[in-house]
Amino acid sequence: MIYSGLVSVTFRHMTAEEVVILTKKAGLDGIEWGGDKHVPHGDTQRAEKVRKLTERAGLKVVAYGSYYRVGEQNDFTFEQVLKSAKALKAPIIRVWAGKLASSEANEEYWNDVVNDSIRIATAAKEENIEIAFEFHKNTLTDTNESCLELLKRVNEVNVKSYWQPSQDMNVEERISGLEAVLPLLSHIHVFHWGNGEKFPLAQGLNEWKQYMDVIKKAEGDRYAMLEFVRDNSIEQFFDDAATLKEIIS
Repeated sequence: MIYSGLVSVTFRHMTAEEVVILTKKAGLDGIEWGGDKHVPHGDTQRAEKVRKLTERAGLKVVAYGSYYRVGEQNDFTFEQVLKSAKALKAPIIRVWAGKLASSEANEEYWNDVVNDSIRIATAAKEENIEIAFEFHKNTLTDTNESCLELLKRVNEVNVKSYWQPSQDMNVEERISGLEAVLPLLSHIHVFHWGNGEKFPLAQGLNEWKQYMDVIKKAEGDRYAMLEFVRDNSIEQFFDDAATLKEIIS
């Protein structure tokens, strides 16, 4: 089943309390909490507070959106990320597959990302938590082929991939990649952009209905979550939330 949600970094400038109120008012089901602002990496007290806020509102903690760059030197450790995810009771930790485009990465870099992915997946597995790669440019998951290659090399049962429409692909290419990653699909980030500009989600309604037809073929439950809205507008967010629910239904 597909549920609706919000990525908290959509409203980075708001407090966690305000994000919860907005999500509830929009009639969405859950929140992916970001590690850069609302639930800082390693701050378990804050994570517990945000978890309670979310649960009291009748919402689901969908995931912990960390900014851990796999295979890189980070300003925080994965152990801190994992502690926050546990305190948040997040079933999934989102991570980034390095910080190099797949076309620029040599075999040594690939090995660094793969080995670190296996390390963090092993640690997360002990806590019954999944790892999911952000599907994003300038990482090893920036193309359909590289994303599949990384998942294949890591080959851990609790490692999956998010999906979002790449700005470097057309609709047909996006659908092809989505179909290929379907067995290992985690959550979906939903937005409608063009040439770096944000548009109302309603303008991408037909496009997203095509993606959702594919996503619904995947087994299990997952969340389709709004990520960013035009002009950071609350009114636009409510409109996009209504469109998201239409897409899912």
